[in-house]
Amino acid sequence: MLKTTPFHERTAALCASHAWRRWAGHLVASSYELSHEREYHVIRAAAALFDVSPLYKYLVRGRDAARLLDLVVTRNVLKAEVGQVLYTPWCDHAGKVIDDGTVARLDDQVFRMTSAEPNLRWLQDNATGLDVQISDVSDSIAALSLQGPAAWSILQSLGAPALKYFRLAAATLRGIPVEISRTGYTGDLGFEIWLDAGNALPVWDALIDAGRAYGMMPAGMLALDIARIEAGLMLIDVDYVPARKAFIDSQLSSPFELDLAWTVNLAKDRFIGREALAAEKARGPQWQFVGIELEWNSLERLYAEVGLATRLPSAAWRMSVPIYAGGEQVGYATSGGWSPLLKKYIALAHLRAPWFAPGTALEMEITVEHRRKRASARVVKKPFFDPERKRS
Repeated sequence: MLKTTPFHERTAALCASHAWRRWAGHLVASSYELSHEREYHVIRAAAALFDVSPLYKYLVRGRDAARLLDLVVTRNVLKAEVGQVLYTPWCDHAGKVIDDGTVARLDDQVFRMTSAEPNLRWLQDNATGLDVQISDVSDSIAALSLQGPAAWSILQSLGAPALKYFRLAAATLRGIPVEISRTGYTGDLGFEIWLDAGNALPVWDALIDAGRAYGMMPAGMLALDIARIEAGLMLIDVDYVPARKAFIDSQLSSPFELDLAWTVNLAKDRFIGREALAAEKARGPQWQFVGIELEWNSLERLYAEVGLATRLPSAAWRMSVPIYAGGEQVGYATSGGWSPLLKKYIALAHLRAPWFAPGTALEMEITVEHRRKRASARVVKKPFFDPERKRS
C-alpha cells in the first residue's frame, strides 16, 4: 500500500494532471499541470516548491553520535560545526557506494541523516559498542524544498534567518517551529524546510501565500529531473547502482568513479571502505562520471537525412545509452535530455579511462525513426549550470 506525504491534502488538490509516481513507498506528483514546462521554468526564473518528505531521515544522538557517522561516511563528521550540513556518500568495505545523502549537525551530540534508501540497519550494525541512539524519523518529519532565485526573498518575508551555503538554523514560519537548511537538488539558490509532520499543512499554506507575489508555484518530479541533470547531480538507481543491489562487479561504483573524490577524506584514520579507497586513489579510477554535450549540427543532420526537423525529448530520460569512440563502446549515458535554459542536449555518463577527459570527442547513440544512429558529442565539466547565486 503506497503512503501519502503529510502535504498530500494540498498537493492532491493542486495536481490537475493526475500524474503521480512512487518515491520510497509514497505518492508524489510527477507534474501538477498537464505539462511540466512551467514548473521547470519557475525553478530558474522565480521559485518552485517541492514536497521531498519521502526522503529517509534518521536522528542520531548520543556521546558517540559523531564517531558513528564519521565511521560510516567518507566525509569528516568530527570536524563538522553545529549548524553545518555535509553532502556525503557512504561505502561498503570494498569502497563501493551504498547510498548518498546529507548529514546535518543539529547540536553537539545530535545529527540528522537523510538518504534515498533505507539505512537504519546499516547504522545499527555499525553502532555496536557505541553510546548512541538511532531513530527512524522518516514519517514524523515532513520536508519541503524551495528552489530558485526568489527562494530567499520568500523565506525572508516570513522572517527566516540568513544562511550560508550548506548551513542550517532553527526558525519560525508564522509561529511554527521549523529548521531551514540552504541545500537542495536543483543546483540553484535553494533551501529545504524540515518540520514536524503535524504542522505540514499550515507551513505549506504559509509558503504558498508568501510565494504568490514572487511567482512561486509547486513543482513535481519531472521538472526536478531536468534541473538536477543541469546541475550534474546523480540519482540512485538511475545514474548508479547502489552496492546492495549490484549483481556483478561491473555494476559497482566507488566515490572516485562517481566524480565524488572531493567527499573522500583519507586523512581520517578510519572509516568503512578507507583501505580500498586509498588503494584506488593510488592507482587511479578506471571509470568517471562526466557530463556529455551533444553537437547540435550532428543531431540536426541525422534528422534531416530522413526528412524531419530535429526532435528533442520533452522530458528528461532515464536509461542506458551507449557512447562510442570510433567503433568501440567506451561508456554509457544514464540520464539526459534537452536543457531549456542552456539550449543544449546534455547527458550524464560513465566513461572508461582515458576517454573521460574534458573535451574528448565521442559519439552517443540516438534513435531516429526507429533506427539507431550516432550523434557527435564531447565530454564537458559538470555542472552544466552553476549560477553564482547558489552560493552567494
